[in-house]
Amino acid sequence: MLNSGRTKVLIVDDSAVIRQTFAGILSEDPEIEVVGTAPDPYVARDMIIEKHPDVLSLDIEMPRMDGITFLNRLMHYHPMPVVVVSSLTSKGGQLAMDALHAGALAVISKPRAAFSAAGTMDELAITLKAVARVNVKERALDRKRKVVASTQALSKTTNHILAIGASTGGTTAIEALLNAMPVNLPGTIISQHMPEVFTLSFAERLAKETHLDVREAKNGESVVPGRVLIAPGNKHLLLKRSGASYLVALSDGPKVNRHRPSVDVMFQSVAKTAGSNAIGVILTGMGRDGAEGLLAMHKNGAATIAQDEASSVVFGMPKAAIDLDAVDTVSGLADIPGHLLRLFKQKGDVK
Repeated sequence: MLNSGRTKVLIVDDSAVIRQTFAGILSEDPEIEVVGTAPDPYVARDMIIEKHPDVLSLDIEMPRMDGITFLNRLMHYHPMPVVVVSSLTSKGGQLAMDALHAGALAVISKPRAAFSAAGTMDELAITLKAVARVNVKERALDRKRKVVASTQALSKTTNHILAIGASTGGTTAIEALLNAMPVNLPGTIISQHMPEVFTLSFAERLAKETHLDVREAKNGESVVPGRVLIAPGNKHLLLKRSGASYLVALSDGPKVNRHRPSVDVMFQSVAKTAGSNAIGVILTGMGRDGAEGLLAMHKNGAATIAQDEASSVVFGMPKAAIDLDAVDTVSGLADIPGHLLRLFKQKGDVK
C-alpha cells in the first residue's frame, strides 16, 4: 500500500546510462523518491526486500534473467505495481504484450538515446505515480476471474459502430471485453494509448486470444461487422462514411490531451459520423482523454458506457466522462458485455 508521502520508485535496467538518467530526472519530481536502481532482476529482488518500493520501472531485455521471467516470479511471490519500459522494436512490442499479460500495469517506450529521455519522463512519472496506488494483489485475483462470454451471434449485417477508448490498464480490459463478444459484433474501432510498434503487437495478440478479426487499422480500411480495428500508435483514428459504409482515416494531427491516438479525436468523429448508430465505451485510464468526445456521442444519441472505479486500474478517464454527464451506464468490466449485448439487441443486431 502506498505510503502517505512520496511515491517510492525502484528503477531496474541493465543500462547504467538509463539508470542514471531516469533516476536524475525522476528525482526532480517532488512527489517521487527514487529509492534505488538495479542492473538486473537479482539485484532488484534484494532491493525490493530492503527498500520496499511502491512501484518498479522495469526494462524487459536484460542479462542473467529476462524481465518477463522476473515479472512472472514477482507477481507470484510479491505482487506489486510495475511499469515496463520497452524498446520501440518488433521484439520490444511483443515482449511488452507478454509483460502486460504477466501483470505489468503499463508500458512506456524506451528512449532511443539518453539525451532524448527527458521526452519520456513526464509520461513515466505520471504513470508511476498513478499505478503505485493500484492494489495489485486484488487485481491478481481478478485476473483469474473470467468475464462470462456470450455465444449469441448477430442476426444480420448492420451499420452500427462500437467505439472503445482506454489507457492505463486498458489492454487486459479490452481483451476481456472482446473475448465476451459475439463473433460478428458491430464494426468496432479502438483507441488505446500505446506507442507505435506496440499497437501492432497488441492487435496480433488480440487476434490470437479472441475469436474476432482484430487488426491494426490501415488508412481507408472498412469498418464491418466482426472486424475490430486498433488505432496505430502515433496516429489518430477517425471514423468516416463512404456512401452507406464506414471506414477509418488515420491522421498525423497534433496530440490531443497529450496523446496520439486520442480517444477524444476518435469519439468526436464517431459522434459526427455515426450519431445514434453508435455505442461508446470508455475504459480504465489516466487523465480525461475521451470525456469530451463521449459527451458529444451522448448528445448525438449514442449509447454510452463507462467502466466503474472498482474494476478500473486507474479511474481517471471514466470518472471524467461521468462527471460531464456523458455516460448512460456505469458498470464493472465483467458486466459490460451484457450491457452491450442488450444494446445490440435493442438496435436490432441480435435476435
